[in-house]
Amino acid sequence: MAEEITFQSAVALAAALRARQLSAREVVEAHLTQIDRVNPQVNAIVTIVAEQAIMAADRADDLLVSGGEIGPLHGLPIVHKDTHATAGIRTTQGSPIFADFVPAADELIVRRELAAGAITLGKTNVPEFAAGSHTFNPVFGMTRNPFDVTRSAGGSSGGAAAALATGMAPLADGSDMGGSLRNPAAFCNVVGLRPSPGRVPSWPTVSAWSTLSVQGPMARSVADVALLLSAIAGPTELSPIALDEPGYHFGGPLDRDMAGLRVAWSADLGGAVDVDPEVRYIVAAQAAVFADLGCVVEEGCIDFDGADEVFRNLRAIQFEAALGPLRDAHSDLMKPSIIWNIDEGRKLTGADLARTQQLQTRLYHRVRQFFEQYDVLVLPTSQVAPFDAGLEYPSSVDNKPQHTYIDWMRSCYFVSAVGCPALSVPAGFTSAGLPVGIQIVGPHRADLLVLQVGHAFEEATRWTHRRPPIVDGCP
Repeated sequence: MAEEITFQSAVALAAALRARQLSAREVVEAHLTQIDRVNPQVNAIVTIVAEQAIMAADRADDLLVSGGEIGPLHGLPIVHKDTHATAGIRTTQGSPIFADFVPAADELIVRRELAAGAITLGKTNVPEFAAGSHTFNPVFGMTRNPFDVTRSAGGSSGGAAAALATGMAPLADGSDMGGSLRNPAAFCNVVGLRPSPGRVPSWPTVSAWSTLSVQGPMARSVADVALLLSAIAGPTELSPIALDEPGYHFGGPLDRDMAGLRVAWSADLGGAVDVDPEVRYIVAAQAAVFADLGCVVEEGCIDFDGADEVFRNLRAIQFEAALGPLRDAHSDLMKPSIIWNIDEGRKLTGADLARTQQLQTRLYHRVRQFFEQYDVLVLPTSQVAPFDAGLEYPSSVDNKPQHTYIDWMRSCYFVSAVGCPALSVPAGFTSAGLPVGIQIVGPHRADLLVLQVGHAFEEATRWTHRRPPIVDGCP
């Protein structure tokens, strides 16, 4: 019975809770049982608040019985990324500097989730300060891929993706600077949305005007991602870039007529990135799926010239702004790749920043013109399949060297540099049984379109229904 509950969709669970076919306590207890059973194998959830969750479930059941007003996430378990501040619950950011830090208040995304009725189960593992797309840190160790525990679960929302894939939670939040919602979703065969900047406002943050890092939803299906987005999106005076559109806009059906939709696809971002041959083949094969849905499909891509410099410079600035003081006080407690990224920010000159703004402006207009010809762009989410968990990052892709810990993430971070919404959806498996995802990229602020297209693709392919073998192998 517990496993039947834990692999139901969030949408189905929400309906069953409202109809009182299931109680919130039953749903929470089923997921806590699944955590006990599976989490030791993958190390996805690093702080568990079982007693608190059961008490919250009882309150949710009492509220429903009394006829009180309930939110769209009423009674649904959720796990929070360990970079998101949670009142009274340890929030480490994967760093020994914050190993015992317990925030006094929830940050905005968590506040909105709880206000919508979600029930916190715990915190999910991250790389140190969420830096990199492989989830390991000196506080909690490594999160392993549930499809092959010798492989990476991706990152930085790797704990979230592994928890979703194994039925330990129906919903998870995350964040994405260079692919941290999308990459682990692809690695773990779940769905992750990088929303448009300002769609899910971030607060508190030291870089309130930045569009590079965003927060967003993850789940096992596109409809579940949209459900969570409906609760966390919307305006607020706490963010100067918050979009005015209310979140409930994303809570309706995602069905749409795909006939005539103009789809561009590229397996290598127009030759701009190195891609593993098997990943390239799987991504290219998805063009036929869109054609079968009635779309007009052509090979094509945004001209990403300058995106590499824009992303690297903006990332370095943000690392210096957020982590520079910690680097000065605690460099002995930081991994070298983070120190390198901070120091890259400190090297930038005024001329460098001016050039970055000019390049990003040119990129914006090329993107705008591209989406006058096409409705969406389909790309690989990751340039590689899940790699050996013993590596910090892949040192080569298709026999081409990758010199830094972010080189192999260009297929995601080029999209971050242009500020478009992007959805990672499962798209198949390698010959070794490892998941591969595609990225569906839309015009600026076209989050709903991206979700609708992803939903149609998901319904046509059903890759999201494949469970990791570890689920059946756990005691």
